[in-house]
Amino acid sequence: MILAAEEYNPVLPHVAEIIIGLIAFLLLFWVLRKLVVPRFEKLYEERAAKIEGGIEKAEKAQAEAEQALDQYKAQLAEARTEAAKIRDDARLEAEQIKEELRAEAQEESRRIVAQGEAQLQAQRAQIVAELRAELGRNSIELASRIVGESLEDEARRRGTVDRFLAELEASGNGAAGARN
Repeated sequence: MILAAEEYNPVLPHVAEIIIGLIAFLLLFWVLRKLVVPRFEKLYEERAAKIEGGIEKAEKAQAEAEQALDQYKAQLAEARTEAAKIRDDARLEAEQIKEELRAEAQEESRRIVAQGEAQLQAQRAQIVAELRAELGRNSIELASRIVGESLEDEARRRGTVDRFLAELEASGNGAAGARN
């Protein structure tokens, strides 16, 4: 049995291999701990700092974007209010202009009508004067033929014509009054 105990067991390694393996493991562990782990830690910290910085930047950018959006909305609301005010002012101004133009047109219409009436009165007066003169000449000629004497004398003619026209007007007014 002693021989069997000293026989090589493939499952259990030799003591020297265990010691060499343990020394190699410790050496590898020490190299990793002193050289590799600090680099990984440094990279991890840098990456974490970048991520945190990126998050902070993103939050800051988000806050700025929200502030800009709020400013934009405020400016838009202000612009809409101002546009509504401008529209209302324009409507009021248009109404005032329309009223002014209407008043000017009515005044111009009154002026034109008054001017037309004045022209009609002037033309009527001219026609009446022409008709009186023509009627006076015709009356004098007719009266001369009937009376047989010459009514060429200016004073006589004027008196006769005026009397005749006065009688015509009186009879015209009396007939107009009787019609009404």
